[in-house]
Amino acid sequence: MEYFRPTTRPGGSARIVPMRYVILILALAGAAVAALALRVHYDTGTEPCSINEKWDCGIVNHSSYAEIAHVPVAAVGIVGYLVLAGLGLMRRHILLAVASVVGLGFALYLSGIEKNVLQVWCLYCVISQGIIALITLLSLIWLGWAQVASRRGRV
Repeated sequence: MEYFRPTTRPGGSARIVPMRYVILILALAGAAVAALALRVHYDTGTEPCSINEKWDCGIVNHSSYAEIAHVPVAAVGIVGYLVLAGLGLMRRHILLAVASVVGLGFALYLSGIEKNVLQVWCLYCVISQGIIALITLLSLIWLGWAQVASRRGRV
C-alpha cells in the first residue's frame, strides 16, 4: 500500500496521494531549507535568522562544524534531500529508508553539536531536523507497507 490520506474531498471521500509525492514535497522543502543555510554559510552580513544569543544561523553556519572536508554541510544537505526525492520517486523503499535513517542520524549529530558545543541553534537546521524526521518516519511506514504487500503478492 503506497498511499497517504491527508485530506478529504468535499462530500467526505478521501483524497489519495501516493506516498512518493508526499516524500518528494518534503525532500524539496528540505533542499530549499538547506539552500537557505548554504546562503548563510557564504554570507558575511547579518542574517534574518539571527534572533538572539541562542538562535543565530550565522554562528552555526560559520563555525568549524559547518564543513566536512571543505564542503559545506548545507551543500551535503541539498544533495542528500535530492537523493531522497529521487529514491522516493523511484519507489526504492529499502534504499530510501536506509538513506533517511542515515540522514536523520547525521542531523541528530549536528543538533548535538549545536546544543552541547556551540550552544546556539540555527533555525534552518531545526526546520531541516523536523523535515528529515518526517521523511524518515514516512519512509519506514512506506517500507512496512511494501513488505506487507509483497508478502501478499501485490508489489
